[in-house]
Amino acid sequence: MKLLEGKTALVTGAAQGIGKAIALKFAEHGANVVFTDLEYNDACKQLEKELREYGVKAAGYASNASSTDDSARVVNDILKEFDRLDILVNNAGITKDNLLMRMSEGDWDAVMNVNLKSVFNLTKAIQRHMLKNRQGSIINMSSVVGVSGNAGQSNYSASKAGIIGFTKSIAQELGSRNIRCNAIAPGFIETEMTGQLSDEVREEWSKLIPLKRPGKSEDVANTAVYLASDLSAYVTGQVISVCGGMNI
Repeated sequence: MKLLEGKTALVTGAAQGIGKAIALKFAEHGANVVFTDLEYNDACKQLEKELREYGVKAAGYASNASSTDDSARVVNDILKEFDRLDILVNNAGITKDNLLMRMSEGDWDAVMNVNLKSVFNLTKAIQRHMLKNRQGSIINMSSVVGVSGNAGQSNYSASKAGIIGFTKSIAQELGSRNIRCNAIAPGFIETEMTGQLSDEVREEWSKLIPLKRPGKSEDVANTAVYLASDLSAYVTGQVISVCGGMNI
């Protein structure tokens, strides 16, 4: 059953990891998929190829999600090519971890701009189109550390907590026009980013998870399909944790 047939989705930061998994899962469910990354490279070309194998229309765009002007530009360019956007997944994100006493202002600003300001930028750029169509689903990628915090990640945790507040506010602003806005809060998910952690750190993280294992990008992607589809037509302003119970 293809839950997203006839819809067009935009996924930011989708060249790898969770964003790529979401893009592929959307295509599997029949959605046309547009994705962005900071630069259009070989990984983007490969993803376009994989998406089109599902028989959908797909295209990648180079865009700096932390730039308000560039976000507006890319949305305009996409709408010229695809005519409509039904789903927005704000997934672009980075980490620059450190204890507060060692964290630079530059590291703080970079994480806030890419992780949080990008959500403002893309949502603002796309909302007029969704308001005109009187429908849409906006999915913002938060994190369990945005709910519980984490030592050494004050910038990342603050950006992800900000996304939760933004999500709930936009759900209230746009709900009367049948535009839903929800957040996903992944826990310890196996990605290129977490793959850089030592076995010792990975083992310690797994001990904190009731299911005793890290999650997969596909676990997050399946939740995104639910929130993007009509299965969640009466769900808005919510934060769904995909964390194996770590955030109980």
